[in-house]
Amino acid sequence: MEVYRIRAHHGMCLAYFRGEGYSEEFTEHMYRIKGELETNPKVAIINGTDDICGHCPNNLAGICTSMEKVENYDNKVLGLCGIEAGTVLEWKVFEGLVKERILDVGKRGEICSGCQWEHLC
Repeated sequence: MEVYRIRAHHGMCLAYFRGEGYSEEFTEHMYRIKGELETNPKVAIINGTDDICGHCPNNLAGICTSMEKVENYDNKVLGLCGIEAGTVLEWKVFEGLVKERILDVGKRGEICSGCQWEHLC
């Protein structure tokens, strides 16, 4: 069974994703990953480049050119969800943590203020 590697803050991005993205290739990739996650696979929640980042123009050979900013987003999500980087759990469990501990209680703005996609959320 494959374990997907998902950046912590991508748990929030996936909750709001509606087909906007950096490029058509990125958008198609994001839709594919989102669909695969609906089957509730195991995911490793990380604070580095993940399976979604592969088609991002800010990903240069596995290194994020926006690492400082997005790592900060990741660390805030990890803290609010009460998990550590590297935690492996089912996607629906992580999705539920993000919803209950961040989105439903209005903490999204604390995490991703300044994100270029914030206007879509």
